Amino acid sequence: MIAKTLLDFLSHELTVPVVMEAPKQTTGYVLIDQTGSSRTNHITTTTFAIQSYEASLYDAMLLNQAVESAMENFAELDKITRVELETDYNFTNTATKQYRWQAVYQITHY
Repeated sequence: MIAKTLLDFLSHELTVPVVMEAPKQTTGYVLIDQTGSSRTNHITTTTFAIQSYEASLYDAMLLNQAVESAMENFAELDKITRVELETDYNFTNTATKQYRWQAVYQITHY
């Protein structure tokens, strides 16, 4: 399962917790969210939104940069054929005042 592979990979590469469900803590973690997928000729492309939560907007941006640096190496894993950053942006939750930065990736895999 690609989501588990990504979770394990980023957990190994980053110094903060990497989760698939929001933890009780409000800062200092990365949240992975699979937003969709498609399949052509037995090759799947999955879209992930990877959110970096920190105590300040600047720290969230730095954590996002660490995520992006780690993701550059994700394509080296077996069965991963392409990792493409579609976009990244400030995604601060104004209702809860949680600083977060989001990177959206297309990952092509077997």
